[in-house]
Amino acid sequence: MNELEKLQVLLPHWIEHNRGHAEECAKWAELAEKESGTEDVASNLKAALAAMDHVSERLEKALAAAGGAKNHGEHGHHHHH
Repeated sequence: MNELEKLQVLLPHWIEHNRGHAEECAKWAELAEKESGTEDVASNLKAALAAMDHVSERLEKALAAAGGAKNHGEHGHHHHH
């Protein structure tokens, strides 16, 4: 497997992983928004979410440029946080 083929396998995993973190971060941003005295926390988490969305977009563009996803069944694991 060459480096490009490896990226075609890795990038979908990175995209999924980043989205999972973004979903968790969104939940915490919502909780922080409701908690008194944590407006700055919520604001920073929302800014981080915007950055995570941008990262996902760039990873998706990299995947498209690499020729799309290749499913080799090499990584059936999921991260739980």
